[in-house]
Amino acid sequence: MKKTLLIIAGLLASFALGFYICMRLNPMPSTEQAAKTEEKPAMQTHKEKEGHMKLGAFSISLSVKDLKTSKTFYESLGFSHFAGSEAQNYLIMKNGNALVGLFQGMFQGNILTFNPGWDENAQNIEQFDDVRTIQKELKSKGIQLDSEADEKGSGPGSIMLKDPDGNVVLIDQHR
Repeated sequence: MKKTLLIIAGLLASFALGFYICMRLNPMPSTEQAAKTEEKPAMQTHKEKEGHMKLGAFSISLSVKDLKTSKTFYESLGFSHFAGSEAQNYLIMKNGNALVGLFQGMFQGNILTFNPGWDENAQNIEQFDDVRTIQKELKSKGIQLDSEADEKGSGPGSIMLKDPDGNVVLIDQHR
């Protein structure tokens, strides 16, 4: 039960982080701006592109014991603060296209996170595989999911699974 609550807390933290980054970097356009913007098709299935799933930006979310100590360590590796705050007990550190999330007291273990529809700067990318397309593909390969997205839905959604060694993989789409 405690593990389930920690996983849910991790999902909520990831969603909150994604929402924060999305709103910070991509504020909602005014009605006038939105009317001038022409929508392009955003999603394709992986078979229509290069023959593999487009999982989007990759980051690792680390459960850390001391946020300040971890921040100092990753800064010594060339990472800099990208998002989050010490007051909220999490920081997102960036070095080039590498992202490391440092989370103190939010969940146990580490989480590999993919964000369909985003690049490593939390900017929207034009072509990506919707999380429901990825879910369908994984299920067709017999991969067991720990949580699933609503197959009839659209927009934001997430799925969780574990790799053969028990590492949590979160595929978290924010748009």
